Amino acid sequence: MNKNTTNILVAIALIGLVVALRVLPHPANFAPVAAAAIFGGAVLPRRLALWVPLAAMIASDLIIGLHSLVLLTWGSYALFALASSHWLRRNLNFVRGATLTISASIFFFVVTNFGVWATSGMYAHTWAGLIRCYELALPFFRNTLMSDIVYTIVLFGAYWLAIKLGQHLVLRTKANF
Repeated sequence: MNKNTTNILVAIALIGLVVALRVLPHPANFAPVAAAAIFGGAVLPRRLALWVPLAAMIASDLIIGLHSLVLLTWGSYALFALASSHWLRRNLNFVRGATLTISASIFFFVVTNFGVWATSGMYAHTWAGLIRCYELALPFFRNTLMSDIVYTIVLFGAYWLAIKLGQHLVLRTKANF
């Protein structure tokens, strides 16, 4: 199998995983979208990496329902894929990955809750209303942060194991000849 085919299969698998885990019952904001964007950005060609979170969000939002913040959420995930493509692809290591994952969680929290405050009418358009919006969103942030960390570790861990298993199988096959 050539590298392009492998990349396309990885992208399709990531999109399918994200859609399934967003559609199936789960705790609020506990989904692998940011992790898939970060992972895709690090290992896939940039254009393909950008489409992983966008396709997954479009498909799953069409199933579970569109909302007023789609541009903020979809845009955030696209930015995560681009940031990962730029920052992790050149030098993938634990510290960079952890920093990007935690930064993505914080960015998503700040941007989307600002959007809720600005557009929903649920909060007064005052400093106190903005603070209240962020305060009430903290339980969602905890879930976002935990899911981003867990799913990022799972995706990169599975990728690392697949590479090691592939290397082992190649070495074992060569030894048999």
